[in-house]
Amino acid sequence: MAPFVLPALESVLPHIVLHHMSSALDGQRDCQITIMPSLFPLLNSVLTCPSPRGWKQWEEKRSGILVRKPKRTATTMERQKRSDSQNDNPFQVLTEELIFLILDFLETAPLDKKSFSLTCKAFYAAEARHRRALRPLRAEHLPALAARYPSVTDLDLSLCPRVGDGALALVAGAYAETLQRLDLSRSRWFTGSGLLNVGARCGSLVELDLSNATELRDAGVAAVARARNLRKLWLARCKLVTDMGIGCIAVGCRKLRLICLKWCVGIGDLGVDLVAIKCKELTSLDLSYLPITEKCLPSIFKLQLLEDLVLEGCFGIDDDSLDVDLLKHGCKTLKKLDISGCQNISHTGLSKLTGISGGLEKLILADGSPVTLGLVDGLNKLSMLQSIVLDGCPVTSEGLRAIGSLCISLRELSLSKCLGVTDEALSFLVSKHKDLRKLDITCCRKITDGSIASIANSCTGLTSLKMESCTLVPQQAFVLIGQKCHYLEELDLTDNEIDDEGLMSISSCSRLSSLKIGICLNITDRGLTYVGMFCSKLKELDLYRSTGVTDLGISAIAGGCPGLEILNTSYCTSITDRALISLSKCSNLKTLEIRGCILVTSIGLAAIAMNCRQLSRLDIKKCYDIDDSGMIPLAHFSQNLRQINLSYSSVTDVGLLSLASISCLQSFTMLHLQGLVPGGLAAALLACGGLTKVKLHLSLRSLLPELLIRHVEARGCVFEWRDKEFQAELDPKCWKLQLEDVMQ
Repeated sequence: MAPFVLPALESVLPHIVLHHMSSALDGQRDCQITIMPSLFPLLNSVLTCPSPRGWKQWEEKRSGILVRKPKRTATTMERQKRSDSQNDNPFQVLTEELIFLILDFLETAPLDKKSFSLTCKAFYAAEARHRRALRPLRAEHLPALAARYPSVTDLDLSLCPRVGDGALALVAGAYAETLQRLDLSRSRWFTGSGLLNVGARCGSLVELDLSNATELRDAGVAAVARARNLRKLWLARCKLVTDMGIGCIAVGCRKLRLICLKWCVGIGDLGVDLVAIKCKELTSLDLSYLPITEKCLPSIFKLQLLEDLVLEGCFGIDDDSLDVDLLKHGCKTLKKLDISGCQNISHTGLSKLTGISGGLEKLILADGSPVTLGLVDGLNKLSMLQSIVLDGCPVTSEGLRAIGSLCISLRELSLSKCLGVTDEALSFLVSKHKDLRKLDITCCRKITDGSIASIANSCTGLTSLKMESCTLVPQQAFVLIGQKCHYLEELDLTDNEIDDEGLMSISSCSRLSSLKIGICLNITDRGLTYVGMFCSKLKELDLYRSTGVTDLGISAIAGGCPGLEILNTSYCTSITDRALISLSKCSNLKTLEIRGCILVTSIGLAAIAMNCRQLSRLDIKKCYDIDDSGMIPLAHFSQNLRQINLSYSSVTDVGLLSLASISCLQSFTMLHLQGLVPGGLAAALLACGGLTKVKLHLSLRSLLPELLIRHVEARGCVFEWRDKEFQAELDPKCWKLQLEDVMQ
């Protein structure tokens, strides 16, 4: 049994080890149960009861206690003694309120919470009453879950590909009084009948996500209108919903505060107008890519509580449609405005929009008009502006210098893929906005060490810096980042000239949780060793195609960063099983990409499987020496695995069938598996009942029975057929040169 939490007085908490637990484990073999020190402060504050009879021995032996081991046979006298022992069980003094406090404390540690609930029947029942959120993998599990967990308020069915009306009727019946949030964002097969059940019976429902319900029509949306208390509704990509359906929502759900209609291309001015008129409490409105014009704008700008307005990709709105008289009376509360991709709105239209609210805090202008002096002049009125996103916009030096001269204090600035960014303009900008916390200069290919020196010297409080593919920045510039920016938590240096000296300097940023140094051909194990020594909070590390890294560097990371959750070592061709064995110490590892690591075998993968039980995503494409012997440990230990890429490996039908025992498995990719035959593939597809997406080579399409494909699709799985030829791996330097040619 896994370690669990033993609530008791603080005086007896340290180092307690029980070798057996009363009748809850009666008949089981001896097991060791340890205490998590992180709970000491909590329990110290909530447990003040005096020691009952039987606790004196615990207080005398503060390091632990041995409970009498059960015998194989029990006489009447022994059973009576056991009953007396139960009466002295310290767990009995804990009230449900205290147990709930402990479970609250374990909310971020699901494995510990599960172990806690398995301690005894009382804890098992208490955990069921305490649980408020569920995220099942399949809809067929709902009857059992509804019977066990009666108090659920948040139900996430996004992992269930097929949710029918029957399942929704069950949900409505089981949680009619408690359900507040329901997520169906990736589910299909339900109709208006099922939604009517939920809307009519769940009176406490305040949030509903129906995104990606591409088959949902007006009748289904009209059923949602029965949920009178609904506050938040997501309908993204519900392309068959029209003005009539959204009109029913507007009339029935007048308490709405957030509605997302992104890519609902059947909704036009009339539907949006109805929503704005009827739902006067709206604070967030997403109209991305809707075919709307200026006709619906008057109603939108009369919303007195609107804070977040998204008009991304609304090509029907232009400068002429933004009438000054129309805008001057409403939306005084607007804090975030997104007009990304609205290329028909120039600096003239932007000036009109920004005149709506002087309290605007975030402005997103990505992929829009050029950033010129005229555009920036329209921002002078925004005294509260903290964040500007200009991704993909052509910029001029005058425009950037004008942003630097704004009488505001920017906290976030994104210039990703902006053509025209120069050292002089960027240096001036950052020198004026020294309170920047997040800066994105990805693919600003003209900047050099001058810009980096200005950033490091001026913006010492940066927590996030993204500068992928800034290829003109020399090696010595990265040393400055480590010397000056000690508060960095996120750093993306992908495809740069950083070397070990730069990594050594950056390792002084002890708060780093995400570090991306893929396609950095100058780094070696020496640089990674510094990162492992000083960046103990690291959770994500990307080493994609950084071919100077070997087992020693990975071992240093594994030893110094025990909380690592995401690792990408794809095409680091010097890595072997030793690296994976070292990584097996990182028990929190959730995503592992070792694509193209040709020296890795099933031995290393088995070590990962046995020790990294939270692994949910695995990519072993082009790991030619991983075969069925690596799949069997995965099937046995990696029960949280949801996505796997087996392409070009040596896995056969046997290994594929063994993976069917992983109930969480939802997606796998299998291209060019030489040992795979149609019969074995068919058996695996039938056995993996939770699949939602499968990528196969087109040549297998004609070899699988059509009836089988239809059956798997009816369970909610989507097939992607790829006609891709076998590709040999390129040398990393040749690959990078080809990439640079394409970019030029």
